[in-house]
Amino acid sequence: MEYITLNNKVKMPMAGIGVFMMSPAEAEASVESALKSGVRLIDTANGYMNESGTGRGIKKSGVPREEIFLVTKLWPTVYEKETAVDETLKRLGTDYIDLLFLHQPTDNWREGYRNIEKAVKAGKVKAIGLSNFPDELLKEAIGTMELKPQVVQVEAHPYYPQTELKKILAETGMGLMAWYPLGHGDKSLREEPVFTELAKKYGKSNAQIILRWHIQSGNVVIPGSKNPDHIRDNFDIFDFVLSDEDMAQIAKVNKNKRYYTATPEMIAAYATMELQADL
Repeated sequence: MEYITLNNKVKMPMAGIGVFMMSPAEAEASVESALKSGVRLIDTANGYMNESGTGRGIKKSGVPREEIFLVTKLWPTVYEKETAVDETLKRLGTDYIDLLFLHQPTDNWREGYRNIEKAVKAGKVKAIGLSNFPDELLKEAIGTMELKPQVVQVEAHPYYPQTELKKILAETGMGLMAWYPLGHGDKSLREEPVFTELAKKYGKSNAQIILRWHIQSGNVVIPGSKNPDHIRDNFDIFDFVLSDEDMAQIAKVNKNKRYYTATPEMIAAYATMELQADL
């Protein structure tokens, strides 16, 4: 494993497992399997409605809580709820969260951010993150909030490497966590000739080459899988290093193409979207 040191000195693994679009039972099984395979970064969210399953998977794994970097996110409908963090902790079965994100940039994000600041001061949260925030709101948070954010979570992959955002992060010491790290299952991305050639060169799969590119680009990756073999393969990326020439070749793949863009209507809907019970 390789690590990134955040701007508040917290040390974070650069690869983990995400449980987006998993049922509580699936998240439980995947988290348990991942932790038993040596993975130590887990990413969930209120909005995934599987925090309870994630917590059960952590408990069943037998891995000590202090060895795990646990990430979750507050959903907009609870940003202003004083008990939101405590309820999240209860679902996860833990007394602290290593990194807590605001999940979407709805109009009440500032109130949500202040709630996380309170949780940091109370020892319930170790680092603050912003997920899916556009550059202008990220800059506002950096410039106006009492406690500065440590991580931004955004779509990032070789077709959309977040070049402009990386410039902002370089100035602040913030980390980038990439979702859709493999391009949302886009076969055309995975099968780009450069990845096929490098896979042969290093004896790896195309997906492993892409994940290694992320690590060397400074991105934290959280690929999701329910298959124990795939989970292990996703983390078999720390026994080789892409050369500078390899990285330069991959850079040519950039198409400035993303798979998700939130419209104002979507953001407004998130602000009132109530979540189902997390069992």
